[in-house]
Amino acid sequence: MFYSEETPLNLPDSDISYFPNFFSKTEAHAFYSSILNETNWKQDNITVYGKTYEQPRLTALFGNNNKPYSYSNITMRPEAFTGLLLKIKSKIETKTDAKFTTCLANLYRDGNDSNSWHADNEKELGKNPIIASVTLGAARYFNLKHKNVKSLNQKLLLENGSLLLMQGETQHHWLHQIAKTKKEVKPRINLTFRVIR
Repeated sequence: MFYSEETPLNLPDSDISYFPNFFSKTEAHAFYSSILNETNWKQDNITVYGKTYEQPRLTALFGNNNKPYSYSNITMRPEAFTGLLLKIKSKIETKTDAKFTTCLANLYRDGNDSNSWHADNEKELGKNPIIASVTLGAARYFNLKHKNVKSLNQKLLLENGSLLLMQGETQHHWLHQIAKTKKEVKPRINLTFRVIR
């Protein structure tokens, strides 16, 4: 294991840090291959603004407390953490005070797969949730915009083996997304560790 220096984003009303080389490229490649092939990926229907359509990515939920996770009229029930996910979770916990209970895994198969503007503010996550986001595979741009100050926005390339931490009041004030892209991009796995109360 090796860690790069933490890079705080220094955005108002937020507590966001980026670790571009949290896992070595060799580790990240091995993690990617294992998780890609051993996960029971699903494509749920999602309802946004009254319209229902296939979610533009594949997902899976893992946890250690059997608590479901709900968003956009989807309720997911967790499978048990794998040994590999527990290893990744343990390393992330060395950088936080959190003990994560749940991991929402996302598979972005190509540039058409995306995640629209949202905040991770579901009631199960508590008042000031901590989200630890690991990127494995292809790099994708992560967009942030302030909910009230339209001029405040940020674009960050999430690279293979990186860790992004969002905590404090971030979800109250900021929205984020992974936008579609016409550029040819290879698949990306995103592991988002959370604490479900």
